[in-house]
Amino acid sequence: MLAKIKKGLKKTRENVFSKLGNVFSAHNKIDEDLLEEIEEILITGDVGVDTTLEIIDHLRDQIKKRKIESPQEIQQVLKEELSKQLLAPPETVVEQKPYVILVVGVNGTGKTTSIAKLANHYQKQGKKVLLAAADTFRAAAIEQLEIWAQRLGCDIIKHQPGADPAAVVFDTLAAAKARGVDYVIIDTAGRLHTKVNLMSELNKIYRVIDKQVPGAPHEVILVIDAGNGQNAINQAREFVKAVKVNAIFLTKLDGTAKGGVVLSIKRRLGIPVKYIGLGEQMDDFELFNPQEFLEGLFAKE
Repeated sequence: MLAKIKKGLKKTRENVFSKLGNVFSAHNKIDEDLLEEIEEILITGDVGVDTTLEIIDHLRDQIKKRKIESPQEIQQVLKEELSKQLLAPPETVVEQKPYVILVVGVNGTGKTTSIAKLANHYQKQGKKVLLAAADTFRAAAIEQLEIWAQRLGCDIIKHQPGADPAAVVFDTLAAAKARGVDYVIIDTAGRLHTKVNLMSELNKIYRVIDKQVPGAPHEVILVIDAGNGQNAINQAREFVKAVKVNAIFLTKLDGTAKGGVVLSIKRRLGIPVKYIGLGEQMDDFELFNPQEFLEGLFAKE
């Protein structure tokens, strides 16, 4: 698992975090030049300005408190601080049946593939999964989810393109209760976040779910493309307003040099990263582990 994470974070590590190692090695003493270089590298890696400044302030504070003199010691303090920024929730112990997962996000973030990875993850645990093709605005979205369902041997509920998404969700939950399904995973439209009608549609779906299965959705996952960095966080805010997002699925970490965005997501959105995608294959999926993620970032080539 750690080898996969190291491989997936190769671009971010080479372009950002290996530079930190070089900076620590190049300096014999702790001074403002060193801290400024650390700051620049973190911002370049899409950690975000606010998060970076908070980290630098913490380093300054610890240098004084611990009377640190060696740049190498700061590297350990930096790792400790990054670890705090990355705290993730444990995997949910599911008692509710069906356990309803609503998946939201802008088109192009890898939302459908992420749904397939989640379905595969639960099916490997011997769970019965039912998919809902509630992105009825795009015929291609329904077809794509259906293809994944066939590959996985997983049931899917779909309507014609242009149908009411809430009706798809209603039928899916009725089927899930009748069939004794463990997990329901609902795909939703991902038009641009500026479309007000999309947000009201998500709200409507949310209400239908709660009426059909009181207390659901149990998990609302926002899919974010790591390559979009800080822009993705700005888009994410609109979804957070529309539905009660409680988990982030960060995709395409293997394809970006800006994986540092992981460090600012929780601070800026108040929502933890719970899942990460490290490639296109079904198994290129991990439950987010902060310690392994940091080891992947700071690993030596």
